[in-house]
Amino acid sequence: MFRQLVKLIRKKTDKGVINLNTNGSLPDRVERLFKAGVDSIRVSMNSARKEIYERYYQPVNYEFENVLETLSLGEKYRKWVSINYFVFPGLTDDIEEVESLRKILKDIKINMIQWRNFNIDPDWYLELLKIPQNSNSLGIKSVMDLLKKEFPHLHYGYFNPYFPLFHLRSG
Repeated sequence: MFRQLVKLIRKKTDKGVINLNTNGSLPDRVERLFKAGVDSIRVSMNSARKEIYERYYQPVNYEFENVLETLSLGEKYRKWVSINYFVFPGLTDDIEEVESLRKILKDIKINMIQWRNFNIDPDWYLELLKIPQNSNSLGIKSVMDLLKKEFPHLHYGYFNPYFPLFHLRSG
């Protein structure tokens, strides 16, 4: 249904941005939507590590690799890709987490990280994830600075960008 709607809109105009918010679980459907005229996706993630991601999301009929495949489609189709990245100090800025995120950013062209406050009961979350609190944290600002330095094309924000940033569409 959404694909037909996107096609209908794109038959009428190429103006505006059609964005899809998704968990990234169905790369084949996202690919069809890109072909129909969707301009951008925003994929929600709590972690760049498979085990942490899957403990929280408890995926049914998909796995973390499907999310990565969905993200990689953006570059293939020259679309805008954002990660809706849930920030949880002590996890988001953990050295292992940062290294996992860096690997994803090296392998997949992500245009934007939308840093989101993760309003969640911290005790419940830490118990669910079964991760000990440790002192391997770099600090959120330090992580953001490190990533920006290494990936200067990477935009930061809290909302989907407005049309002029969508330079990917025209070439």
